[in-house]
Amino acid sequence: MAFHIVLVEPEIPANTGNIARTCAATGTILHLVRPLGFNTDDKTLKRAGLDYWYAVEIHYHDSFQELKEQYPDGRFFCASTRSSQVYTKHSYRDDDFFVFGKETKGLPQDILDAHPDTCIRVPMTDKVRSLNLSNSAAIVVFEALRQLDFADLE
Repeated sequence: MAFHIVLVEPEIPANTGNIARTCAATGTILHLVRPLGFNTDDKTLKRAGLDYWYAVEIHYHDSFQELKEQYPDGRFFCASTRSSQVYTKHSYRDDDFFVFGKETKGLPQDILDAHPDTCIRVPMTDKVRSLNLSNSAAIVVFEALRQLDFADLE
């Protein structure tokens, strides 16, 4: 069993490193869609992921469309503060993809428009624009794992 976290054009290496660590802890596959806002040998990226990089399955893609073509049967849940659907209202299943946009702008509108039934959001007060990217990714993937009774985790 495995879920997928997709980061579309991530900008902050520490967030990607933290998400990689979450992936290592949960058996989640990480997909990075270029362009990246950092080099993958960035020391901040490496530090945030600590010594868990060996345990992360990472795939690189030149575009979101390329990723979708590689997984034509995939279900893509697109996280956005603009969505009306709360992330807990869906029933997740093995091999689902959770898609997150860049820290400063979120996902492009064309990606959101292509997935109207699977756009999700994490509820929060109106005092902030959004949660930290790595926190949002962890919240969503752990809900999916909870729904499957944390299969394959100790």
